[in-house]
Amino acid sequence: MNRTASTGTDLGNGVSGLVRKTCALSVAIALAFGATAAAQAAEVLTHHVRDAVSGKTAAQVGSLAANQVMSLDVVLPVRDQAGLDAFVANVNNPASASYHQFLTPAQFTARFGPTQSDYDNVVRYLGRNGLTITGGSRDGMDVQVRGPVAAVEAAFNVKMRTYQHPTENRVFFSPDREPTTALGIALWHVSGLDNYSLPHPLYVKKSDFAKANGISPEAVVSHATTGSGPSASFLGSDMRAAYYGGTALTGAGQNLGLFEYEGTDLADLTTYYKNVGQTNNVPVTLLSTDGTSTACLYKSGCDDTEQTLDMTQALGMAPGLSSLVMYIGSTDTAIISSMTTHSPLPTTIGCSWGWTPADPSTLDPYFEKMAAQGQTFFAASGDSSTWSRRNEAWPADDAYVISVGGTDLVTASAGGAWKSETAWVDSGGGISPDKIAIPSWQKLAGVINTSNKGSTTLRNGPDVSANANFTFYTCADQTTCQANAYGGTSFAAPMWAAFIALVNQQAIANGGTRVGNFNATIYPLNITSSYGTNFHDITSGKSGSYTAVTGYDLVTGWGSPQAALINTLAQ
Repeated sequence: MNRTASTGTDLGNGVSGLVRKTCALSVAIALAFGATAAAQAAEVLTHHVRDAVSGKTAAQVGSLAANQVMSLDVVLPVRDQAGLDAFVANVNNPASASYHQFLTPAQFTARFGPTQSDYDNVVRYLGRNGLTITGGSRDGMDVQVRGPVAAVEAAFNVKMRTYQHPTENRVFFSPDREPTTALGIALWHVSGLDNYSLPHPLYVKKSDFAKANGISPEAVVSHATTGSGPSASFLGSDMRAAYYGGTALTGAGQNLGLFEYEGTDLADLTTYYKNVGQTNNVPVTLLSTDGTSTACLYKSGCDDTEQTLDMTQALGMAPGLSSLVMYIGSTDTAIISSMTTHSPLPTTIGCSWGWTPADPSTLDPYFEKMAAQGQTFFAASGDSSTWSRRNEAWPADDAYVISVGGTDLVTASAGGAWKSETAWVDSGGGISPDKIAIPSWQKLAGVINTSNKGSTTLRNGPDVSANANFTFYTCADQTTCQANAYGGTSFAAPMWAAFIALVNQQAIANGGTRVGNFNATIYPLNITSSYGTNFHDITSGKSGSYTAVTGYDLVTGWGSPQAALINTLAQ
């Protein structure tokens, strides 16, 4: 999706008349475009028209100007989908001979990526239709382009219309139909064709929470916080002390990535460390994945609260990382494509943004690629309690990511050990509103039961959790830093990403490989007696429709990590 243009939507009505006519195009045209198959019009395999447009609940306002410039990310499908599915299942199955035999990006392309011929074919087609190639790569399975609306309409056989948003006070743009092309091959997706859903960071301000619930801000947190920061607020280093408690592992040799829709002002990171009397020794890189600015200045109307807290949470847990890279872009596919190809490869990733996908399968090729490459992707489960169609769960309800819920943590002392934990009242979780099928590891006996009220047919979330209460110290926007003012699962996701950097460091020291997507590993383990050793089982508190119970639940998942989990996953 796009910060100003999100991805597709509801299921199409089959191949259009235009496609059927194009199927009769001559082989000569196919050869002119370098097609690798018999000439035929090709559909785009995902969907791009929102329900509000196809169902006519959004009133058409007008059309985009023909000369208005658009930026798109055109994604090619993987090769041998069945083979990729089987590989990912085996590489994450401890009982398989292929367990943790991860691929490099180049190896993935050779086995499952688009052929060079198909990729070149798409590049030529887009260029001949008046679009300028601005980025992308065969390894990334995408071609980034820029050009006028008229060229976009010609290339994808659509009309770009504007509509009144049905639930927000703004106008959005969208294609009037599903895109098709005159290529001899299908495309997977075209990001940037609409801006119906705008991504937002998954943190919440205590004063806003209090107002929404009709209480005073002072009543939000019922206990005195026990952090080592100003006003006893928690620092990133406090999460390290509570959940790891050791000193030997720092994330050395590991590269961590943060998924971001906006850049940051690194002066805020400097201010944070100066104010708390600490030093950051990890090199931080701001990487634009599609030309999006990496700067975020408050005077220009950009807020970097999310971006800065993501860094402080990750760096606090893993202060010896080899690198921390913020992957910044305007389309989800451009960001995640870069994350699957960049060198050094980010082996553990945190995403603290949410949006409503029009097609929940859009990012699956990249999520599967990450699983094949041994990359661990954590997504914040949200801060609006129970998941629903109006209460965004994406991408946390995708079956290929690890969903992170929220807790309310108390430590034994400032900078001290874990003492107690309960469910955070606004932790996102529940049953997938995107109707994503339940993954195999949630079908195991003992996971879903009458106590947790989970679904036996659809994906349940979250998988794990960590502190998300209004107990953190934050600095942003080059204004006064604040203690105990912000909370949200956006704090928990980068913390977990950094915790896995510790796991990977230990695994490599043991002569093994990184952990990858560990859901297929921890679910079977956690229905055994080892569960209480590896996780803090959160058994009190509730959020929305669900209550924290013994074992797995739809508020905190399996709970928060104990230090022993590192050795368990590093074996």
